[in-house]
Amino acid sequence: MSPKNKPLKIGVVGATGMVGKSFMETLEQKKFPVADLRPFASDASVGKSIRLLGKDYAVQGLKPGCFDGLDLVFFSSGDDISREWAPLAAKAGAWAIDNSAAFRMDPKIHLVVPEVNGDLLKSEKTPQIIANPNCSTIQLVVALKPLHDKYAVTDVRVASYQAVSGAGQAGYDELLSQTKGYDTNPQPTPSTFSQPIVYNCIPEIGSFDDSGYTSEEMKIMNETRKIMRAPKMRVSAFTVRVPVLNAHAEAVWVTLDREVSRDQLIETLQFGQGLCVEQNVRKYPTQKQVSGQDPVHVGRIHQDQNDPKTWLMWVVSDNIRKGAALNGLQIAEALYS
Repeated sequence: MSPKNKPLKIGVVGATGMVGKSFMETLEQKKFPVADLRPFASDASVGKSIRLLGKDYAVQGLKPGCFDGLDLVFFSSGDDISREWAPLAAKAGAWAIDNSAAFRMDPKIHLVVPEVNGDLLKSEKTPQIIANPNCSTIQLVVALKPLHDKYAVTDVRVASYQAVSGAGQAGYDELLSQTKGYDTNPQPTPSTFSQPIVYNCIPEIGSFDDSGYTSEEMKIMNETRKIMRAPKMRVSAFTVRVPVLNAHAEAVWVTLDREVSRDQLIETLQFGQGLCVEQNVRKYPTQKQVSGQDPVHVGRIHQDQNDPKTWLMWVVSDNIRKGAALNGLQIAEALYS
């Protein structure tokens, strides 16, 4: 798992955040060939040390010329920073793999999940911005890809159950803190979420628009169509934050353009790249089980009783790993393969 074993000079913007740390861990675990590392973070983290593959690297701040000489820069620091600095990384001659939402729906920018539309990268030779999709979108499209290729997916309805790690370290810490203090403070004042997350589910991820959808739901719907290259695919999403530390789950209704048997559907899913399929409907992956794992897991596959063309399935994946850091690393490998 390496780009022709060519060591690369890599920058990581947001290196001390949850996704940045996962990117470092993934580089380490995959033994990705790193010639040099420049970790970037906020002023509060400048000067701290990050260890990778037996070497220590000092955290730097963003400044003019900071990307010079780099081959690749991974961004995970929010939309505003990406909008300002990702174009500068590309201008400096580095591929900018951006984990924010800043460029995802830009028609000039590739939005890539390598197992689904990685072919878009094969013809690109000039360093540019490549958008890393939303975490909940990534696991959905990995599951949809083999079905759409063989049968054509016409409709997708998805309800997500998203872990607090999707809100970063602050969300993770808030759940732990509220759980620990629940006996003495069962109604804690929230800071990261709109409501207390301890022993609670919050049907609000991101901001609301005038139609009643949240920004997270719009990301899933719009990004899915773009990645699948299916502008007419009908996608509807409802997203919920749940008191789970890590890994997102999705209940998905997939409507095909024809009737198929369950055996045919499962066989098709098993050919999907990056998928782990549980055939036994009484066994299923859970968020706790898949946390820290690479694949997207699919279980509870069964047919809709009212529509034989529609199938229900449970899709679970580590949102920090495949939903962010690993997908970014896989994009880098595709660029240099």
